[in-house]
Amino acid sequence: MARVVVICGTGMSSLSSDFAEDGFELTNFRTESPWGDVPCVLIQCDVGEIIIIDRHHSQGTSRTPPHNIEHRANINAASSSDPNLILSINSVGSMREDLPPGMIGVSGDVLDLSIKPWTFHDHDAFHADRTSIFDNLASEICHKALTESQGFTPTNLVVAQCVGPQFESPSEIDALIRLGADVVGMTLGPESRLVAETGISHVALACSSNWAAGKTPGNPSAEIDHQAVDAMATTLRARVKKCIFALMNQY
Repeated sequence: MARVVVICGTGMSSLSSDFAEDGFELTNFRTESPWGDVPCVLIQCDVGEIIIIDRHHSQGTSRTPPHNIEHRANINAASSSDPNLILSINSVGSMREDLPPGMIGVSGDVLDLSIKPWTFHDHDAFHADRTSIFDNLASEICHKALTESQGFTPTNLVVAQCVGPQFESPSEIDALIRLGADVVGMTLGPESRLVAETGISHVALACSSNWAAGKTPGNPSAEIDHQAVDAMATTLRARVKKCIFALMNQY
């Protein structure tokens, strides 16, 4: 039976509650790692198991900011469950007219020029291949499931990694576009690097929750408000769930 680990964040803090409302059995547990404990939710379904990890480790109204997330703990916890697949759900700012806020695309590559290294191998050199970061079959399954619900789904998106916690400036966005980026986020870069070291298949969904700075049609001076970003991302949970079930049925 399939086992899929879902790593999520902005707008997805109630994703496990959605499964509970649908009648699925949920079990909360914690996974120990050398970098701290990770709260997880296990969901039992007919075709296997879903494990959800909130990368921000939310407790009440407090959420770990993106620049302080211990990604090694999260990916270590994900890999320790021996999954068939790891699914990253990332809230992103869109630079493409065909990916407005409220739509979901499928990530195809990462543009991560941040200076902080992320690795499980600090004492012995280990060089993981990242030529094909994301699993082709899983990406196609997500593309099909999303297209059935939203009509059009951009694929092979290049996700630029920025560290946050501030949103980017218009000049930074323009530079990222010239480098080939389609969307920008604060979490997929480290996750993709660490998953590559595990050898586990990885797929990522880019949830467009806002226009990137300076890219709002008709209003390039529009400000980005995190509460509005979170609210927009929240509306995408139903489509994310469809992707999860589509993956479970074919893995």
